[in-house]
Amino acid sequence: QVQVVESGGGLVQAGDSLRLSCAVSGLTFSSFAVGWFRQAPGKGREYVASISRIGDNTYYADFVKSRFIISRDKTENVVFLQMDNLKPEDTANYQCAIDLGKSDRWDYWGQGTQVTVSS
Repeated sequence: QVQVVESGGGLVQAGDSLRLSCAVSGLTFSSFAVGWFRQAPGKGREYVASISRIGDNTYYADFVKSRFIISRDKTENVVFLQMDNLKPEDTANYQCAIDLGKSDRWDYWGQGTQVTVSS
């Protein structure tokens, strides 16, 4: 059974940092790519960042502008999203998704972790 569990969200002030974690179980860790998405209240889900199966390639949305870094730790089967210089507009529910590479969709999703940035 595949499980995707996010953690690390919270309430912070503008300019602060957070590190989100995405723990994956039930799959061989190097068999999938991982993406982070976010959804703010009243808005659609938007792509934030992703990392390839072995972590040699990373991709970011333009709005990240070097503030976020995605990485993966194969020893702990965890993918991280380091978020620095947070802004109020970063407030959203952040979800982690798994891509097995067998179709054009993300295969598994977590429930998300809430990030709230106050001004």
